Amino acid sequence: MPDNAISGRNLPAGLRFHDPAALIATAGGAGLLPCFPGTWGSLVALPPAWAIAAYFGNLWLILAAAIVFCAGLWASSRYLRLSDETDPAPIVVDEVAGQFLALAAVPPDPWWYAAAFALFRILDIAKPGPVSWAERKLGGGLGVMADDIVAGAGAFVILGVAYKFAGP
Repeated sequence: MPDNAISGRNLPAGLRFHDPAALIATAGGAGLLPCFPGTWGSLVALPPAWAIAAYFGNLWLILAAAIVFCAGLWASSRYLRLSDETDPAPIVVDEVAGQFLALAAVPPDPWWYAAAFALFRILDIAKPGPVSWAERKLGGGLGVMADDIVAGAGAFVILGVAYKFAGP
């Protein structure tokens, strides 16, 4: 198998798996797994999010989301320059950033994390209102990253309200 193909998904010509842009854009290769790459990207975000929240707190998880967003903006922009697609499925760093943001509204608890995972995926897939706008109106790496950040922010608000009323 060539160095730009993993599990049948090809990276754009000129981009190899070991390239930092490919590693970041695909979340270490999660976006190259067969079937449902966005879900794989969101799942990959759960363990590091738990560790960050448990050891440093949710404010640091928001900071991590911002760092992943910036790295993802660079990586997805480079990926797109070499691709003929506008939002290639293997780019899942946007799901990682958005999932981090959604998880920052709740404590590291299996039930709350499951709820945050499910709600974020629903908003990311259904693309209601502002999520759809971000995907349609913004282009390039910013467009790839922005819809998931908006979905993550929406999940953050909904989960924050739910956690406030449901309590620990």
